Amino acid sequence: MAKEELLEFDGTVVEVLPDGNYRVKLDNDHVILAYAAGKMKKNRIRTIAGDRVVVEMSPYDLDRGRINFRQKTAGPAPGGPPRSQNFRRR
Repeated sequence: MAKEELLEFDGTVVEVLPDGNYRVKLDNDHVILAYAAGKMKKNRIRTIAGDRVVVEMSPYDLDRGRINFRQKTAGPAPGGPPRSQNFRRR
């Protein structure tokens, strides 16, 4: 059992700050400073302004948090449409 229970909130990334920090506006209109979790850095999950995220916060400091999950969007896949083949296969 953990020492303290973490609070989870949904929010939107408002601003990408240097050094891997993000300004996140939670659904309850609070703006906090958050950083990417280690698994997100390890797997190189990119987070940009406008992304929906899940933030974990400690009950002791409600001004900072850790981005634990970036929700997938329904938009097109990164990289654009598939490229056509410009060469002939043998």
